[in-house]
Amino acid sequence: MEEELHCPVCRCLYNDPVVLSCSHSLCVTCAQSLQSYGQPMSVQTDDFSAFPECPESDRFSLYSCETDSGVCVNYCGSANSRNQLFPHSETLCLKLACPVCNKNIFLREKGINSLPRNRTLETIVARYSEGRNLQVKCQLCERNPVEATVFCEQCEVFYCDKCRESCHPSRGPLAKHNLVSPNAASGKSSLPGGGKSKGNRLSTCGEHVEETLSMFCIVCRVPVCYQCLEDGRHYNHDVKALGAMAKTLKTDLSQALTLLSDKARQAKDFISELRKVIDDIQTSTVEFEASLVAQCDQLIETIKQRKEQLLNDVTHERDFKVKMVKDHISECTNKVRQTTGLLEFSIEVMKETDPASFLLVANSLLKRVEATEKSWKKEMLLEHHVVAEYDLTLDNTSAIQAIEQLNFIQMKAPGPPMILTEQCSAENNSVTISWQPDPISWVEGFVLELDDGCQGEFREVYCGRETVCTVDGLHFDSTYNCRVKAYNHAGEGVYSETVCLQTAEVAWFSLDPSTAHPDIMFSNDNMTVTSNSYDDRVVIGNVGFSRGVHYWEIVIDRYDNHPDPAFGIARYDVAKDTMLGKDDKSWSIYIDNTRSWFIHNNEHSDRTEGGIGVKAVVGVLLDLEKHTLCFYLNSKPHGPITFRDLHGVFYPAISLNRNVQVTVHSGLEIPVDTDTEDEEEEE
Repeated sequence: MEEELHCPVCRCLYNDPVVLSCSHSLCVTCAQSLQSYGQPMSVQTDDFSAFPECPESDRFSLYSCETDSGVCVNYCGSANSRNQLFPHSETLCLKLACPVCNKNIFLREKGINSLPRNRTLETIVARYSEGRNLQVKCQLCERNPVEATVFCEQCEVFYCDKCRESCHPSRGPLAKHNLVSPNAASGKSSLPGGGKSKGNRLSTCGEHVEETLSMFCIVCRVPVCYQCLEDGRHYNHDVKALGAMAKTLKTDLSQALTLLSDKARQAKDFISELRKVIDDIQTSTVEFEASLVAQCDQLIETIKQRKEQLLNDVTHERDFKVKMVKDHISECTNKVRQTTGLLEFSIEVMKETDPASFLLVANSLLKRVEATEKSWKKEMLLEHHVVAEYDLTLDNTSAIQAIEQLNFIQMKAPGPPMILTEQCSAENNSVTISWQPDPISWVEGFVLELDDGCQGEFREVYCGRETVCTVDGLHFDSTYNCRVKAYNHAGEGVYSETVCLQTAEVAWFSLDPSTAHPDIMFSNDNMTVTSNSYDDRVVIGNVGFSRGVHYWEIVIDRYDNHPDPAFGIARYDVAKDTMLGKDDKSWSIYIDNTRSWFIHNNEHSDRTEGGIGVKAVVGVLLDLEKHTLCFYLNSKPHGPITFRDLHGVFYPAISLNRNVQVTVHSGLEIPVDTDTEDEEEEE
């Protein structure tokens, strides 16, 4: 706990500590040494035009004297300047920079004397000093205070001989003061600088010395008296009774301390376990060495030198494990020491009977306790980093001629990886799986397996050392089961738990510049295309279909000189320099301004009346459940079910020349076509 009782400036025990508005404490003499004059900014509390971007909560922070800008304010001004948080820019204001958080603290007219004394901290320091029988320093020495020799019960100040002669002469009005030894003073006062029962004395208001602090301003986070409320400085602020507020914070702090105490107790138990691990490692090492020697003795003539090397390896492994455990113990011990110190300090704070003094430190202390408690989980100190058992064994079945290559092999295959479900995703017809290895296993690589989307057998889709993999080209509207296993030279481990990923119900795609003919020109995020050639050029989509029902539409944006654009589907390796449908890898409708034909492998069929113009819409319906392809014109069926018996992977495809510009719309709802259904039933 002693670390909590040292001033961050002088590094000594606190002497007359005062509380800054940032909740940190300093010795009054240290605060005096940091005090300086500064030029503050002038801001009216009822005029926030200087901060148009500040939300309402930040405007409250101006009232509460705690802003996020690194500036803290102790209200300075009289009743006539009550509406100002800062003095006018024409005047200089006292300030100091907190050595802990580096915030600028603007002080009132009285300077350091306007800061409230941290009586709770004084009491704790006094109790600690008395218990340790520490020397009490003179309170008037400006630099390097020496040991105090007397204590004035009326002045409530500790003096050294030199300061007593210069500041407290034995003649004059001070002659009647009662001077006692510092040790005698500690029996009469519970804190340095206090001579009467200050622990039970009610705190008075710094602004209205005759008033007792009885309320606590929630907005400003300071104790106030009734006169402060009547002055209007805390107008419209939420206030609570001082005792009730102290009781609430003590309850919260007590609960937080209970959690932190549990962590400290768990840490102590864990350290005991770690110490036992060292003994287990030693025992395991002895057993392992004995087994190793027994096997090596059978081959003593050949493996004598090799035996020493293996023993050295074991010793190195032992030293490594012991070092890891000792380092772990050191980390936990340091953490426990810090936590125990904070616990002891917090318990001493809980003993404070003065609500106002307690509230000065309770809120910041509560945050520290909660942060320390959370840090135990974050730093994962209460988890084993090494195990006592050795994962190595000696293979003594090898032939004599292989002795020179004799070495350790790992005892176990790796454990199951853990799939990180929060990092797995499915988009369009691809899935991404992320995982992490078993933390105590040595892994050389991973194998990712997926089923066929129909609850069928698993198949391997990836093998390597990466821990994230994206699999493309899957079926739409399908649920895939994924699993991972790890392997090393000892063998393959068990599979991880299975995770299910659902691909998109409908196909969203764009046209693919990487596979298109060079004459094709793209715009509108690759959804609009034309060509700079008079010859037909082919472009296909970036997604292929092998299952499901898919419908997309092509809108005619420009149509000049009656060309014959073609729309349909194609294989990935379709010819890109001829009309769609002229080879055996594409199926399409080509259409002019009055009629259309259907074409595959350069065979034309089913001439149909009806053509296209600007704003005309051609729809393509690919039904891979029935293995058919049909077309729509302006939302109406166009021609019969043109192509049947379609199997494999197909890509949306278009062929056009420079006289046509079209825009594709994908992922559309499947149209309801009763005429086509009746036609199928008749057939």
